Amino acid sequence: MQSNSIGGKTMEQALAELSDMTQGAIVTQTAEYRGRMAKAQAYMLEHDIVAIYLNAGTNLSYFTGMRWYASERMVGAILPAQGDVVYIAPLFEIDSLNDHMVIPGEIRGWQEHESPYALFCKIISELKVGPQAKVGIDESTAFFMVDGIQQQQTDIRLINASAVTAHCRMHKSAPEIALIQRAMDMTISVHKAAASILKEGISTKEVEAFIHQAHKKVGAPNGSYFCIVLFGKATSFPHGVKEPQILQKNDLVLIDTGCQLHGYVSDITRTYIFGTASEKQINIWNSEKRAQQAAFAAAAIGTPCGDVDAAARKSLEQDDLGPDYNLPGLPHRTGHGIGMDIHEWPYLVKNNPLPLAKGMCFSNEPMIVVPGEFGVRLEDHFYMTDSGPAWFSEPSKSIYEPFA
Repeated sequence: MQSNSIGGKTMEQALAELSDMTQGAIVTQTAEYRGRMAKAQAYMLEHDIVAIYLNAGTNLSYFTGMRWYASERMVGAILPAQGDVVYIAPLFEIDSLNDHMVIPGEIRGWQEHESPYALFCKIISELKVGPQAKVGIDESTAFFMVDGIQQQQTDIRLINASAVTAHCRMHKSAPEIALIQRAMDMTISVHKAAASILKEGISTKEVEAFIHQAHKKVGAPNGSYFCIVLFGKATSFPHGVKEPQILQKNDLVLIDTGCQLHGYVSDITRTYIFGTASEKQINIWNSEKRAQQAAFAAAAIGTPCGDVDAAARKSLEQDDLGPDYNLPGLPHRTGHGIGMDIHEWPYLVKNNPLPLAKGMCFSNEPMIVVPGEFGVRLEDHFYMTDSGPAWFSEPSKSIYEPFA
């Protein structure tokens, strides 16, 4: 009962049918970056946080538009609760930072033999803050940098800046949702193309390489942001196995992949049969779909994130799976937030009391693992609107029809 959408094409044919899907996708505008910083500053004033440090990486990019990589050298920005952003970097990188700058600001530099942490503390002291003033440190900052600041023996109180960064980043704007939607559309097209090239004897490595090229063809400049391809028993390992597999008739296929568009990420998983499914495979697949639908149905404005996870687990328990994290059943949380990072706040996990709110974006992937046999993960994402959840990608129809 092989689906018409699975197999039958060469890689060349499948790639030829793909085209650039990025036309009209709008990059984040300067006004949005300024709005993000203003929102962060309002929160800081309300919670007596005098400043936050944004390390090179996602938070620096989210708030200032500056794309820079994290390394052993301190490069980032200090955003005070009041006033303009100040960048901090090695002096030899200042010209490069000016070239990458979107939101103007002073760049304070340090020479290679000097302590960037002393410079950091000097900048904070210039804010004329009182003793034990709270300064938030980007949650992704390496420990050695935090330790370096602490070794300066200042009287500032370092706290986790995630209270500020998560507060801003977990509520996506309409332009952000549009970029995520486009990235998801691109990855769905790649999924369909990948399904069409499957044949007996193909390896997971070949499929991964094809998916990388397919993502480039639809407009993702760096190809796949990540890619997991699993066949047969290997599908029971949520994030894969060390050795590649060769596709055989009647194997389950699990493909989890995504791309990046203007800084925003897609992430979609499909599980389906190559050949004819057994009764057990069909039953487990149907249980997975019901759990995914139960989670979606539970997602309402004001509902705690933990209740969405509970709804998926209750559905699985009704099919004699679980309970809790027990196998056969769901070994991890039901979902994660998504945006500029593939995993970010908030999380659909047990006992998370955070209420769902407009603009939050989630994966919905209550994977079922049958140890030693197979696994089924159906992963689609949704975002919260005033009237409830809306899908970024339409869920699979059946084990034979992975695409709506």
